[in-house]
Amino acid sequence: MRFHIQQESDIPASTQLYNQVCFAIAARHYPPGHRLPSTRQLAMQTGLHRNTISKVYRQLETDGVVEAMAGSGIYVRNQQQPRQIKPPPGPRNRVLPDIDREVRQSVDGLLQAGCTLQQTRDLLTREIDWRLRCGARVLVSTPREDLGASLLIAEELTPNLAVPVEVVPMEELEGVLEQSNNGTVVTSRYFLQPVEEIARRHGVRAVPVDLNDFRHELELLKELRSGSCVGLVSISPGILRAAEVILHSLRGNELLVMTANPDIGSRLLALLRASGHVLCDRPSLPLVEQSLRQNRGQLMRLPVVHCAQSYLGTATIEELRKEIGLTVD
Repeated sequence: MRFHIQQESDIPASTQLYNQVCFAIAARHYPPGHRLPSTRQLAMQTGLHRNTISKVYRQLETDGVVEAMAGSGIYVRNQQQPRQIKPPPGPRNRVLPDIDREVRQSVDGLLQAGCTLQQTRDLLTREIDWRLRCGARVLVSTPREDLGASLLIAEELTPNLAVPVEVVPMEELEGVLEQSNNGTVVTSRYFLQPVEEIARRHGVRAVPVDLNDFRHELELLKELRSGSCVGLVSISPGILRAAEVILHSLRGNELLVMTANPDIGSRLLALLRASGHVLCDRPSLPLVEQSLRQNRGQLMRLPVVHCAQSYLGTATIEELRKEIGLTVD
């Protein structure tokens, strides 16, 4: 069994070697009890430093794939024995399945479908490489005129994804992907078609995210008496336009609706003066509160401020994590 390291690949050499050794074991090139090549042998074969190979072997041992015998070498563990694998850190810790069995079943399924062992290896390697590329970073992209939508999406994705999240205007997306096409492009479903066309040209996946249904806020608006004035404040002009349409379909002309972007001070102040209730997103809340404090003397009464706590739907973040290979549920 020979290992080949692609120096021009974006995948770290240590990760390439780790994946290839795991595949060799799963494909029975290295059966249980087989002694793996020494670090010196692998260094000569792959061109990697022996310290890098030792690091890979230590990780394999930590993951329960191999075991080191003092003075003898590194050996493949008995695949039939249950392995004690530490669950990943975080609030969703759970007992992991028998990974060896899962790998065997996946390989057996491809072989039964008519693939050769080499084809099976190529298919699995290609899928792993693809997911590593997709999970390298997330680019959130919407048109520049509604960049606020990107900022709202990025604000909620950043603490929930263990990868860098960047905001890129759709008009600049082509240039960014020309420099590096590693990653996944995320956008609102409203802008999926133009974003997907750009992503496709660079072999990158474009994934839409669904918005919150804002059920709590809609229930509040349904209960307001006729003639009430409602102020909507958001950093996303697109959200404001959509909200106006929804409110009109919900209450017709019964409610007076005003909208404002939080960084337009005069418009925001006029909205606060007229509205009995103000609905805003989280990035807008500090500016709304600041304007209320600064202009308290000019307001006959203070509006009731309601802040929407989330912009994305409850399931959309977890679906995105699955898409880019961050979860296995």
